[in-house]
Amino acid sequence: WFLNIIQDEFMNGKIDLHSTMKLLEKLHITFDVAHVKHVFKKTVDKRKVHTINIEDFRAIYRTIVHRTEFHELFCAYSPNHKILADTELIEFLKKEQFQTEDSEIRALEIILKYEPVEEVRKRRQLSFEGFIRYMSSEDCSIFKKDHRTVYQDMNHPLCDYFISSSHNTYLISDQLIGPSDLFGYISALLKGCRCLEIDCWDGSNNEPIVYHGHTLTSKISFSSVIHVIDKYAFAASEYPVILSLENHCSTKQQEVMAKHLEDILGDKLLTSTIGDSVVTQLPSPEALKFKILVKNKKVGTIEETMLRKGQDSHGETGEISEEEYSSEEDETDEKAPLQPKGNSSKRKGENKPSSTPRKKAKIKKIKIAIELSDLVIYTKSEKFVSFEHSLANQKCYENNSIGEVKARKFVKHSGNEFVSHTSRFITRIYPKGTRTNSSNYNPQEFWNVGCQMVALNFQTPGVQMELQNGKFLDNGGCGYILKPEFLRNHSSTFNPYNVGRYSKPMSLSIRLISGHQLPPSNLSKTNKADPLVQIEIYGVPEDQVKRKSSVIKSNALSPRWDETFSFTVQVPELALIRFCVEDEISLVANEFLGQYTLPLLSLSKGYRNVPLFSKNGGKLEPASLFVYVWYY
Repeated sequence: WFLNIIQDEFMNGKIDLHSTMKLLEKLHITFDVAHVKHVFKKTVDKRKVHTINIEDFRAIYRTIVHRTEFHELFCAYSPNHKILADTELIEFLKKEQFQTEDSEIRALEIILKYEPVEEVRKRRQLSFEGFIRYMSSEDCSIFKKDHRTVYQDMNHPLCDYFISSSHNTYLISDQLIGPSDLFGYISALLKGCRCLEIDCWDGSNNEPIVYHGHTLTSKISFSSVIHVIDKYAFAASEYPVILSLENHCSTKQQEVMAKHLEDILGDKLLTSTIGDSVVTQLPSPEALKFKILVKNKKVGTIEETMLRKGQDSHGETGEISEEEYSSEEDETDEKAPLQPKGNSSKRKGENKPSSTPRKKAKIKKIKIAIELSDLVIYTKSEKFVSFEHSLANQKCYENNSIGEVKARKFVKHSGNEFVSHTSRFITRIYPKGTRTNSSNYNPQEFWNVGCQMVALNFQTPGVQMELQNGKFLDNGGCGYILKPEFLRNHSSTFNPYNVGRYSKPMSLSIRLISGHQLPPSNLSKTNKADPLVQIEIYGVPEDQVKRKSSVIKSNALSPRWDETFSFTVQVPELALIRFCVEDEISLVANEFLGQYTLPLLSLSKGYRNVPLFSKNGGKLEPASLFVYVWYY
């Protein structure tokens, strides 16, 4: 089989590096150019030539493809070390891969899909070549197969889901002088983001513009943003998109916004209630499929909006009164980082968040065009006063935005009330205004109390976005994840700082076996690195843990660890696990090579490959880790 595929290339006796790579592609092998280059160079350097013969190629192929850890496994189930009969493969699937149902059918599928040698395939057997291809495939990925599609119940009210949410989506760099760009919206939507933020300001020629107000970030037109959203809204997911409007426009330009929303989005725009006009609970993501919702301040109730249907409201405005409290030494308004801050000298005893504001201040009146107000159906923005105030006054379709600083204090000091609040009302968290470099906070602490929209700067790589991307891999990457029951139940007393009876401990063991074609170190002139792996768990405070493997010196092609890590996780429903591969540069510094993050409950048992992603979220194929996962 092998010679049949390659011999034509060696008609003239020898081939160069370029042909070597072409031949590997012909054999359906994914490879890292740096590694093939180096292995090739090692082969030819001995002879001071730049070509190799057929035997050299076989040796290079074996170095890259025939992994010893795969061979050990294969030989453990293959009596003659050459072939796995279907019965032996079935035994392997049951014992090692925990494939108890339909293992006979599964074994046949694997043979048909991965066995490259025709006569072996016909005998319903698997050669080592087929076994390698199966072990390196998506079918052996650490991420559970049935979590790669939508599998959760999508018929709960919207507030029962974590919703993938972006902050200042139009920015692709920093928050002060960087560019605003439509690409911010395209890339967020392609990543499955379901809640986008649009900062709207009056522009010239009566055309609203989008930019970060009071800063030097560049401006784009509101209509161009809506056109892009119209085009890409449902590219990655069919579930509803929510446009969070940060509205600074005059009522005249608010009417222009309303017209653009209606004209450009057409039927996609939700402009009336589904079914009953008296709203007692939010509709579900399922009921809102392919719909775009506007989140903005609103005059009056949904019922009043529905009564106005069909009437011309042009030129009509309404007014909303909001009380502003001066005791909020919170965020420096997220919207205007360049404006002078008020007197922020903290008084003693102010670090506990007061749920009853201390100093009453001025009443702020906000004018809203009725035409825009009437486009707000299930997502009406309400200023957050206190948990008690919301419980007594807030309607199910009213939601709050809370800055990270204030929200963090609530998490620490009033976890129970926070959970009770988010079980009823959609709550959006946003980064503090001082994060002018678009840095992110750790979203986990706010997911822990059930906050639905934890808005992050999608353009900023780092652990925070890796947690975001890892969490939302779940449920088919559709951007909606059903919250655990204890974060949906109105009478829940869950507190992430004291989980008590809500603990369902999970025992987890991960054997880190090896790495394969890891990215070489930036310091290496060849294909070397000194890799180590950190395995980290993010979840409720008592589940947070980091473990480190040993360092394998100067081997990025095939480092071997064989180390086992054991964890006990109290609240697995909220936990994420992150594998981070680093290159040890010195005793005090490591360089990031790649990472993979996924929900703990999406782990597959058995021998699994862990794909790796770059800092910017790109797949580093074929770089991967090989692990054995077990839990109960």
